[in-house]
Amino acid sequence: RKEFVDLYVNYVFNKSVRKPFEDFMQGFLRGCPARTWKMFLPVELQTVLQGHTEFDWRLLEKNVEYRQYKTSDRTIRNFWAVFDKLPEEKKKMFLAFLSGSDRIPGFGLEYFKFFIADPQTKNPDETYPSASTCSRILFLPR
Repeated sequence: RKEFVDLYVNYVFNKSVRKPFEDFMQGFLRGCPARTWKMFLPVELQTVLQGHTEFDWRLLEKNVEYRQYKTSDRTIRNFWAVFDKLPEEKKKMFLAFLSGSDRIPGFGLEYFKFFIADPQTKNPDETYPSASTCSRILFLPR
């Protein structure tokens, strides 16, 4: 029985997926040559490819730059007061709204910058916040 189980497990986890895995590995190595990624430990490579999943939200607040706003403006103070009260999952949803991803790129949060800008609309009460994900700009009406 042990031999049968060993052979079956080997077939399921190794032999049956050998061809698809080889195809995947060939494509992966074409886009990311082995000499480039061999310098990383597995955990580091995962971070480079997937981004960070742990956040220091205070550091995010420090890295923001304001356009047509000042840190002391009531709109900005209210924004951060509400943001601080959000649960972790909602903060990640905000990050996805802002940047298109709920993760911080591999270079780290200390280098992740975004902007909060006033869209300068005629009637800000009728304007929703919007974002330019490519430029990481949050357009926050007053």
